[in-house]
Amino acid sequence: MVKRRSDRSFLVIVIFLIFMGVVIFSSASLGLLAREGASFSRVALSQILLGLVGGSIALIALSNVHYRLWKKYSFYIFVISLIASVLVFVPGLGIEHAGAKRWILLGSISFQPAEFLKLGFIFYFAAFLSSFRNKISTLKYGVFPSMIIVGIVGAVLLSQPDTGTFVIILITALAMFIASGGRWRHILGFGALSLVGLSALVISKPYVKERILTFLDPSRDPLGAGYQIQQSLIAIGSGEVSGRGFGQSIQKFNYLPEPIGDSIFAVAAEEFGFIGSFIIIAAFLAFAVSGIAIAKRSPDYFGGLLVLGIVILIVSQSFINIGSMLGVVPLTGLPLLFISHGGTALFFTLLEVGIVLNVSKYQRA
Repeated sequence: MVKRRSDRSFLVIVIFLIFMGVVIFSSASLGLLAREGASFSRVALSQILLGLVGGSIALIALSNVHYRLWKKYSFYIFVISLIASVLVFVPGLGIEHAGAKRWILLGSISFQPAEFLKLGFIFYFAAFLSSFRNKISTLKYGVFPSMIIVGIVGAVLLSQPDTGTFVIILITALAMFIASGGRWRHILGFGALSLVGLSALVISKPYVKERILTFLDPSRDPLGAGYQIQQSLIAIGSGEVSGRGFGQSIQKFNYLPEPIGDSIFAVAAEEFGFIGSFIIIAAFLAFAVSGIAIAKRSPDYFGGLLVLGIVILIVSQSFINIGSMLGVVPLTGLPLLFISHGGTALFFTLLEVGIVLNVSKYQRA
């Protein structure tokens, strides 16, 4: 039996994540307001107009666009997303910050094309895997083409450099490849090759090596590379069981480097404690379980892989952000989706949710 309305349980979880994001972001923003009052209005405007309002409109619009349309145009969307990502290197158009070229300036709004590339990759990879689903277990039609597609994305992202986003795409690609029926020996080989590539990246990129060394020993440079994780752990520990209370974080004022960015989970943990942290993690787990259920009930391979890719992309990035603040994975600089500052990230996250909701309209009972 085919459902003709969006999955309500998934939608409720998304609404809760959005609400939670607004509350936490509002409190964390006080730290930025105290430091840079002028930039606060620009940040808030981007988050509200582009992220929340624009993203909500995109969610509603794409929840009413049949998902099979994306398979038809997946190649073109993927190519356009690659071109957009390369535009960051164009002088006068791309913006460089902290040695990275990841943003394009469109008037007074900055846009991160890597967010578009994530979606473009999922569209094309889902279309490819579903088209060759009977040959995915072969090297010629499954493994090698998959490696080429991921390699192209990796070449663009690592040249920016944006290692964190590439790792997320790599995780998503592996999950989609496994779900499409890839052989385990190929999957293990692909994983081993990825580890070799990431090891080479650690050796060749000093900033990646520094993050790994800091992860292994957070106390080695407490005023330098280890400063953020040290302050994050102080904030999380200060929250104890129930937290200091809404707006009462101390670390967001002049201590945490990115209180509205990748450190926002530490602010939430300080203000809402273990209980609040558990609720955040539980919400993302519920998002994952509900999303994967939609993928399993999708009427075709493309719809299932499309939903799986989007869900894994969102959840893996969010858990890597949380893990980095807890010191269980290296710092990546990736935002906590639905919650951290980033108008582009929030816009595309809500847009992707709209696609999942559309697939849920046609899921099998």
